Amino acid sequence: MSDIHLDDSPRSVERARAVMRHLDSLPGPLDAVVVTGDVADHGTVEEYEIAKEALTSRHPTVICPGNHDSRAAFRKVLLGQDGDAPINQVLRLDGLTLVLCDSSIPGRHDGLLTEETLTWLDGVLAESPDVPALVGMHHPAVPLGVPYVDDIRLGEPERLEAVLRRHPRVVAVLAGHAHTAASTWFAGRPLLVAPGVINTALLPTETVERRPLDPSQPPQIALHVLDGDRLTTHFRPIL
Repeated sequence: MSDIHLDDSPRSVERARAVMRHLDSLPGPLDAVVVTGDVADHGTVEEYEIAKEALTSRHPTVICPGNHDSRAAFRKVLLGQDGDAPINQVLRLDGLTLVLCDSSIPGRHDGLLTEETLTWLDGVLAESPDVPALVGMHHPAVPLGVPYVDDIRLGEPERLEAVLRRHPRVVAVLAGHAHTAASTWFAGRPLLVAPGVINTALLPTETVERRPLDPSQPPQIALHVLDGDRLTTHFRPIL
């Protein structure tokens, strides 16, 4: 799931809670919940306090920041830590490693992976080379055909590509930011973009608006199924 944009409005909170209720009510197994950024809308401590409650799950959960997030407030409330360094996290499951990189740039809406983050990612992927891995971040590394999103996508993606191509264990790359479900290709593997929880972005084919966000669409999520080294993704609206 991605782009929750929690604030003090009942609408944003209820949409997040609806997604979490759905996930917690699923009758079958769910190994983890992955949130690829823009948890808060303004990056305030109060919004992360809301997120801490709204995103509580019985499943292991891993979250990375997006361009609307504040590293210091995110870290303090959600992780119980101090500091404003990049928030990079890894969740090791039985037979899968989930690696989330912080692609946010404080004060800006475009993304970049710092040298520190890329070095960390390279090291994590070098561990357990026989275990499949998913690498996620907020900003997509390639254009998606949504102009205002493409203008603020991940910068210098070739640096990430160089790391990924050294590690065949990476099955796919996950991202958010675009507020629309999308599937494309990057660094020789799938790049899968989670739809938005708060709203849905429309393509130029669908609207003439410069920032085409449709709040009438329901929250949506992506369900990833890993079978060996093949990843299949299903997109679901939460009605």
